[in-house]
This record gives sequence, C-alpha cells and structure tokens, in this order.
Amino acid sequence: MTNAVPNEPIRVFLLIETRLLREALVRLFCKRPDVTVVGESGQVDLTIKDIVESSCDVLVIGASLASWLPANFTFEGLGSLGQLGIGIVLIGVDADEKQFLAAVRAGVTGYLLKDASASGVIAAVRGVFRGEAVCPPQLCSALFRFVAQMAKEAPLASPAPRPELTLRQRQLVALVAKGLTNKEIASRLNLSEFTVRNHIHRILKQVDAGSRSEAVDVIRASGFVLNA
Repeated sequence: MTNAVPNEPIRVFLLIETRLLREALVRLFCKRPDVTVVGESGQVDLTIKDIVESSCDVLVIGASLASWLPANFTFEGLGSLGQLGIGIVLIGVDADEKQFLAAVRAGVTGYLLKDASASGVIAAVRGVFRGEAVCPPQLCSALFRFVAQMAKEAPLASPAPRPELTLRQRQLVALVAKGLTNKEIASRLNLSEFTVRNHIHRILKQVDAGSRSEAVDVIRASGFVLNA
C-alpha cells in the first residue's frame, strides 16, 4: 500500500468488541503524533462500506470479532479492502497455523498474538501502513511451508514456442522497435510500403500480437536480440 503524504498521521479504524480494550487503544494511539483514530466500533453488523467511508489507512480487528467474518476468514470484503489500499491488522489471536494461513489468504497483513504488547500493536500498524507484513516469528515457518507446497502442486507452465522469424522479418521488427514508420522502413530496406505492410501483418499473426509494440515485446521476450 502507498504511504500518505509525509507528516500526515496514519488513519486507523478500530473494530474491537471489548469496549475496555477499544478505548485503551484509542488513548494509546492518541498519544502518538503519527497515528490518528478515524473510527471505532464494537458492532458485528458494521459493513465494509462503513470502513471505506472512514478513509482509514489501517483496519485493526479484534480476534473476538472473528464472527464478523465468515468461517476461515474467507470474506471477499477483506480482499476488497486490500485492493483499496487499506491494511488489515488482526490482534489477540492464537498461534494457530490454519487460522493464520486463512487470515493471510483473506488479506490480513498484520497478525498479533494474545500476548502482544501495546507497543507491538503500534509497531504493527506502522509496519502494515508501510506495506510490510507483520506476524509472529513462530508462524513464519508455516507460511514458508505453505508457499513451498503451493509451488510443488502448481503445474509447470509450458514455455511459449519461440517464433520462427526470417532474417528479413527480424530486420523489420528491429526497425519497428526503433519507432520507424512503414515508409521509413521501406526506404531503409529498399522495399515497397506494401511489402513492409504485408511482412508486419504476417509477423503480428505469427506471434499472436494485436499491435506493433506488442509484437516487439513478444519477440524480445522470446530471446531475440533486435539489431537493425
């Protein structure tokens, strides 16, 4: 997520059911010049729209409000918050690997256990705001194992076949890459514009490209060195 304007406080929304904890965090954040609370609630019927309209940068969710989210945190709204640039910090949770991985999949980027300190919550909010991920060290290994397993299970993508280009076609593409027009290419290679146009049309079909620039990108990605 992108940072706010320098010296502008981090805007935080607290979604915590326990009033005592919520008010304590409000007082804690108010003592920090770089953090401001723009909304707080303990209601389970709060909507994503309510959070978005608060213009918060970071949403802090208490674990006791886990029921606000469907099972295993598979709540599409959390993903939409992340796409809008809102960081999500979950606090007061157990060191449960399945719950942790489910939270990560749902878009949570800060995960603090029940024994986290007040300074830890502040640090997590700042870290998530900077685009960092915050989680207990003992759960990092679970994340690494999960990624490794996903890599093993993912099918290997077949490399795209290298297009077969003639020397003349490579010369044409190299000149296209330099931004030359059909007329300029024709003059450079002593060809007619009609011939150049036909060559380029065939090249676009060969590499399945919709434009000259896309064809250049595809051909370069295939390993061709385009020297006119």
